[in-house]
Amino acid sequence: LAGYGAEAMRKALTVQMANIPKQLRRSLTWDRGKELAQHAQLKADTGMAVYFADPHSPWQRGTNENTNGLLRQYFPKGTDLARWTARDLAAIAGALNTRPRKTLGWRTPAEALDDQLLSPQASGVATTP
Repeated sequence: LAGYGAEAMRKALTVQMANIPKQLRRSLTWDRGKELAQHAQLKADTGMAVYFADPHSPWQRGTNENTNGLLRQYFPKGTDLARWTARDLAAIAGALNTRPRKTLGWRTPAEALDDQLLSPQASGVATTP
């Protein structure tokens, strides 16, 4: 959602976070972009703690950085996301969520999420093998 204002970003995140099981939305670690200027309101809206990575430290958000790289296959840097429909974006999310990942033991993110939700210890945070 780069290029969108802080309020639009907060509202979009609030809506999307409501769809994620509570045990999996305990915190959000963000970079230092201006898009999350409303982080205090996001915390109030969702109950999630919001943390910020140190400047110039992408390894602190490795999975996010990897996902950004995958998204660049669909959206080159500078792409205006407003030209895409919600259906288009959902299709791309579906493609990425069904793509096996080495960090998940070659399971897909969808499979890893299902495993986590079905696990008797689902009240903890998600982990990788």
